[in-house]
Amino acid sequence: MSTIDYNSSIPNNVNLDSDRRLQRALERWQPGYLQWWQEMGPDGFQARDIYLRTAISADSDGWAHFDYVKMPDYRWGIFLADPEAGRTIPGGDHAGKPVWQEVPGEHRTALRRIIVTQGDTEPASVEQQRQLGKTAPSLYDLRNLFQVNVEEGRHLWAMVYLLHSYFGKEGRDEADELLARRSGDADKPRILDAFNQPCDDWLSFFCFTMFADRDGKYQLAALAESGFDPLSRTCRFMLTEEAHHMFVGDTGLERIIRRGAELTVLDPNGDARAQGGIDLPTIQRFINYWLSYCLDLFGSEVSTNAGDWFGAGLKGRFGEARRYDEHSALDQAKTLTFVEGDRLVEREVPLRSAMNEVLRDDYYAECENAVRRWNKTIAAAGLSFELTVPHRRFHRRQGLYAGAFFDPAGARIDEATFEAQRGEWLFTDADKAYVNGLMTPVHEAGKMAHWIAPPRRGINGMPFEFEYVRFD
Repeated sequence: MSTIDYNSSIPNNVNLDSDRRLQRALERWQPGYLQWWQEMGPDGFQARDIYLRTAISADSDGWAHFDYVKMPDYRWGIFLADPEAGRTIPGGDHAGKPVWQEVPGEHRTALRRIIVTQGDTEPASVEQQRQLGKTAPSLYDLRNLFQVNVEEGRHLWAMVYLLHSYFGKEGRDEADELLARRSGDADKPRILDAFNQPCDDWLSFFCFTMFADRDGKYQLAALAESGFDPLSRTCRFMLTEEAHHMFVGDTGLERIIRRGAELTVLDPNGDARAQGGIDLPTIQRFINYWLSYCLDLFGSEVSTNAGDWFGAGLKGRFGEARRYDEHSALDQAKTLTFVEGDRLVEREVPLRSAMNEVLRDDYYAECENAVRRWNKTIAAAGLSFELTVPHRRFHRRQGLYAGAFFDPAGARIDEATFEAQRGEWLFTDADKAYVNGLMTPVHEAGKMAHWIAPPRRGINGMPFEFEYVRFD
């Protein structure tokens, strides 16, 4: 078990003190990061004491310590999972060979691209959520928002460490650019479109942490199978933190759904809005919007890059080492549905070229399981309404279905039909205005906004009534 050195100017468990050149380079980057955090981190709460967890070791049992801390004083740093003795490359053409501790020259560009794209998502989500603290429905939720934010900041550090350590001047320049781009900026937007969408209400925040952070889980898990061992170890540690982000989204949506169902039953006309809640059809439209954007994050269904990266051992399937017996993915095929004019046609493509879709399959199934659980909450309230997972062809902007139109069940329709029914399937300006109208802050311990149910349990064994954020 590797412990984390918190006495260093940059907390780490990678013996940074023994590499003075790297330490100086990261110390030069650090002020820019702190300036970015002040400019783009949570607005209005930098001086508050927040009940946050901080890693104290890299093992799964002892890595979290809880205490009050001001966010600018959070001990961001570089934490890698402990190395696995004798680890070999899990999949691709080099499966079974020893993992790489240095970047193979022929894969330098691809690895840098992978790391930069992953790294860009981390500060982007902080920027998207910058104003949310001002409308938090409880101190419990406010604390969870800030926990997600500081950990996304640390995940940025994780990718920057790899860029500085293994990619020389190019890596340092890329690390600077990660602080220069801005979510939604017309001139320098974030790389992936989902990370440029406004996330300015708590229903969107819970959808984002449910669906975008779940994509993060699968992307990090695929990179944890990388033959480049420093990347694998970095992502394995990040996954321990990512679990909390998904918990925030999953339970947050369940609480909005539970409260919406309760208020629907209470109202004589079955109208949750009349009771000051968020109605289930509106929740469905938000799910349709955010999930469709997050499905794009996996990339095109047919991708030569995905195939090349798998073959090279840079990225694996989800659970490659433990879930699969055959690790080459050669002489195998996957059936995909293509758009040909007005028709949908099934074709087989080489499995390696369909690796994005293999990853998306696992992700989509997990989202379906979550919706089934939420529907049990609705049924328990005595309602017959059921939420659905939109078909993966619906509202896509990347891949095989970009530019074509489908309904939420996946049926092909024309553009006029889609536009005529858009307001039934995706949230409207009126929906956004209504939801934003509910977003008034509740910053008193033990109190909760009317439109969301309380959590079933608190954080770290503390009750819901605990003072998770101090306002004194």
